[in-house]
Amino acid sequence: MPVTPPSSLLPAIGAVPFVRDLATHGDRPAVLTPDGEISYADLAERVRTTAARLGAARRLVLVVGANTTDALVAYLAALYAGHPVLLVPGGNDTAVTALVSAYDPDVVVGPGDGGWAVTDRRAASAHDLHPELALLLSTSGSTGSPKLVRLSHTNLQANAESIAEYLAIRPTDRAATTLPLHYCYGLSVVNSHLARGAALVLTDLSVADACFWELFRATRATTFAGVPYTFELLDRVGFAAMNLPHLRYLSQAGGRLAPEQVVRYAELGRRAGWDLFVMYGQTEATARMAYLPPDLAADHPAAIGVPVPGGAFRLAPVDDHPDPEVGELVYAGPNVMLGYATSPADLALGRTVDELHTGDLARRTAGGLYEIVGRRSRFAKILGLRIDPQQVETMLARHGVSTTCVGGDSELLVAAVGDGDPRRVRRLVAEEVGLPPRAVRVLVLAELPRLATGKPDLPALRALAGAAGAPAPPPAAAPSGDLCRLYAEVLDRTDVTPDRSFVDLGGDSLSYVEMSVRLEQELGHLPANWHILPIAELRAPARRPGRRRSLETSVALRAAAIVLIVGSHIPLFTITGGAHLLLAVAGFNFARFQLTDADRRDRLRQIRSGLARIVLPTTAWIGAVMLVGGDYRLSTLLLVNSIVGPPGSETGWHFWFIEAVVYLVLALAALLALRRVDRLERRHPFAFPLALTAVALLGRYDVFGLDARYDLPSALVAGWLFTLGWAAARADGMRQRLLVTAATAVTVPGFFGQPQREALIVAGLALLTWLPTVPSLSAVNRVAGVLAASSLYIYVTHWQVYPHLRELPLVALAASLALGIGYAALVNRAWRWTASRHPGRPTLADQPSG
Repeated sequence: MPVTPPSSLLPAIGAVPFVRDLATHGDRPAVLTPDGEISYADLAERVRTTAARLGAARRLVLVVGANTTDALVAYLAALYAGHPVLLVPGGNDTAVTALVSAYDPDVVVGPGDGGWAVTDRRAASAHDLHPELALLLSTSGSTGSPKLVRLSHTNLQANAESIAEYLAIRPTDRAATTLPLHYCYGLSVVNSHLARGAALVLTDLSVADACFWELFRATRATTFAGVPYTFELLDRVGFAAMNLPHLRYLSQAGGRLAPEQVVRYAELGRRAGWDLFVMYGQTEATARMAYLPPDLAADHPAAIGVPVPGGAFRLAPVDDHPDPEVGELVYAGPNVMLGYATSPADLALGRTVDELHTGDLARRTAGGLYEIVGRRSRFAKILGLRIDPQQVETMLARHGVSTTCVGGDSELLVAAVGDGDPRRVRRLVAEEVGLPPRAVRVLVLAELPRLATGKPDLPALRALAGAAGAPAPPPAAAPSGDLCRLYAEVLDRTDVTPDRSFVDLGGDSLSYVEMSVRLEQELGHLPANWHILPIAELRAPARRPGRRRSLETSVALRAAAIVLIVGSHIPLFTITGGAHLLLAVAGFNFARFQLTDADRRDRLRQIRSGLARIVLPTTAWIGAVMLVGGDYRLSTLLLVNSIVGPPGSETGWHFWFIEAVVYLVLALAALLALRRVDRLERRHPFAFPLALTAVALLGRYDVFGLDARYDLPSALVAGWLFTLGWAAARADGMRQRLLVTAATAVTVPGFFGQPQREALIVAGLALLTWLPTVPSLSAVNRVAGVLAASSLYIYVTHWQVYPHLRELPLVALAASLALGIGYAALVNRAWRWTASRHPGRPTLADQPSG
């Protein structure tokens, strides 16, 4: 039945065919929710009832979008009655208010005090509405902006049919609404499935929510749509291991999915029996313009594919682009918008756009596939250089850094997600694009600010950068009480907030030494477990005149032990046991910094990086000594001297301690790589190392008589000290600490037959178990911090120093310590330089040794 509008040019009721024909699908399910099922016949009746409530006089209807039955019915009812729909985001009062103010809708449909409500603001429209106008949507990223995309009835129907065709949507398909209704991509899922009589699993749950997957399985859903951020969430929730027997395909759009992700999900789908459709679109084309056939995804993961049915691409020349095969992607088809609207007056306009200049730079491959290579409008001119932020993002992704880049007038803002090293990122960008480092601003964030669509919120990102202020050189010392600034300086982070801890911010045992010393200077004391406390909980007490300083116990032991080791080797004095005490400290630090709450794979990655920080500088030094004529053997270089000998070697024993740590950590990594063992350690963090200690004591007491015959490696004979240090770190409460102390007091005496040596180890382990800090002085703290941080390198290098200075024992000690400290500085600098050029290799990882 035709409407009787002011103008005879206005369309008939149900001008969009898939809306008009809802009832033809009969009793087939249309909408599935946790509350039940709605058939197409029922949905059609609800739509007709609401359409009657909206009236026959054509008016501008604002609908507050939400993934609910009420919002869906309101949207369809407005289209059914021929009213232009202004679809706005739900849950965003600011955007709704802004668009109501800008466009003065005649009717507002949205949640009210008593449920969903239709609010008539006037009986007849205040606007001149073009006959073809069906829908108004915000452009991507401009929620609440007065700039809208004008879409026609033909646009909606053509795009729904096109999508349904290339996805081969069946009446039996059931699509979960993983994207917002007001977002063009999410809306196209609704339109295309309704056009084929398929069902919608209507939900606003996130894919990160376990309840979403319960609903997905219960409703036998066959598909869902995702933007790149959705796939990040899928990785986090272990999607690859899920059992989804009815899943038929995934679709992806809303931004570029990294090629390696495309390959991974395409292969995952191939093995599991579902397809991955990578797609490309814009709101201006009623959602989608291209798709990549699933069978091509693994081999062409960087491509957006071919035009959707009914559409066509051409490449418009770009005068200032260096590659002649690259042009601006221009699209033509029946889904291209009528044009933009920036005010109510534009609602009277007809078609002002015949083809869509996407603003994306693309090339066409020999196989006929299109690839996006950049964004024309995102080019920035910084210090006279023309920069493409998307190319910078792609380059950094190759180096394992996930970023979003935004060009400014005088700098390039690079927002890095996760634990990226700002200096490394800045160096990579500067070298790639030719900008000076001062023109590259790196902001490290735990999460990018995102729009409801999952896309990065660039205005919010700029606001964050503005709030952070211009980067300033690190201060020589943080002002008293300014702990966030101190953390930022020591850890070289720009995302330090009072609610985060040292461990949260990626601290390791190397930075731990400096951090503990600097914190003690600021606070005058170190709270127990300060490294896992939020910064906000670290507060300096009222200072009393003459208050003594304190030093973190493990730092003090590392510093004291290395001095005792070198001094006893000279010998300046004879106080032995320092290396065995360091073995316990190594276990203590292994527990605190490598057995974190991270998942199993991240733990193993941390352990691997920690081993590299021990093995590489050690073997580099041994190799250098061998080159200049030293008497080390190949077995020493390979750190297998304690296994293959030769027996009686005068220098082979030099690195027994390092071999022991390496063997122990390798064995523990292999053990913890087993899922069941990993879970067991997490469930029983104290009992687990205590049980390992009981096993390790078989070697300490040579229960099987093997040591006498085979000269067992120190890792088997002394490994119980490492696991005791681990247990000391996990001991919680007096009973557990007493148990560690008792185990130490019972097992250490008699091991060497040297009471003084054994007493040193017992005392050191007791301090480690019971006292988080020991009294100290400010000057002592600074010296101890340097010695502790350099202890591994002092141990490695001192063998080549003191033999030449035995006649001057004090000089020999000072020279040995100085060379080790210098080698530590050199290694750390080389490590940072190498890491910046070879992503994926170990970075400033934890060092479990002393």
